[in-house]
Order: sequence, then C-alpha cells, then structure tokens
Amino acid sequence: MTDNASESKPPSRRTVLQGATATGVTAIVGVTATSCAPTTHYTPGAVPTEPVSLGKPSDVPVGGGKIYADQKVVVTQPKSGEFRAFSAICTHHGCLVTKVKKGAIHCPCHDTDFDIADGSVKHGPAKDPLPELKLTIDGDKMTAESK
Repeated sequence: MTDNASESKPPSRRTVLQGATATGVTAIVGVTATSCAPTTHYTPGAVPTEPVSLGKPSDVPVGGGKIYADQKVVVTQPKSGEFRAFSAICTHHGCLVTKVKKGAIHCPCHDTDFDIADGSVKHGPAKDPLPELKLTIDGDKMTAESK
C-alpha cells in the first residue's frame, strides 16, 4: 500500500523562477523605498515661528547661499548685497535641503532644485516654492523669521 500524501513532487522550474522573481522585486522595492525616505522628516515647507539668529552676511557667497540646518533656514545672495532667506524644509516631503550651488538650493530626497533668488521650483517633483522668510541684517548679524 502506498501513501500518496507522503509522495511529493519537486516544484516545477516555473514555480521556482516565479518565487525568485517575486523575492527580487520585493527586495528592490524595499531598498528603493528606504533610500528615498528622509532620515529626518519635517512638515513640508515649515518656517520658524520665532526669530532665529544666523551667521554673518559675509558667510553667504555671492551667487550661492548658506544652509543653517539647526535653524532650518537657508540664506542666499543672488547678487552682491541682495540677501534672501527661505525655509530649508523642502515643500515636497519635508526633507532638509543640503546644498546650494549653481544658482539652486538642492533637496536630495527626490532631486528638487529651488531658485536662489525667489525660492521657486527649478526642477523636481516639488510643486510649491520654498517659503520666503523675513531677513533682518544688523551689522554682522542676520535674523530670520516668518513673514
């Protein structure tokens, strides 16, 4: 007497390939989602509610800018003597912008670039500009606050 329940057939080649493909897709999706997730997430486009002290105007290069990460503010100087301050929190998913170069404020989370002159979106998935802040310069001190 044979027991059919104890006899098992090895999985077909098709079943093995389908399982391997599903596992590979799951791994790729998981890695991609993790790499796109901001390490620190803020409310998109958040602005300081109280005035924040920043560095010296001389720290901000002409045609560029400086990010004050602790204060979540970026100060730019599009032209000599023309300073602007913006929230350093991307309006797309709330990541902190990381660099200013070639006339753009860059958010690395989804590759968005904002214009240093007005905070408008130059490239990327963000739809809204960075909120502009009121910037006060008093000698060698800069202060930014919500408008």
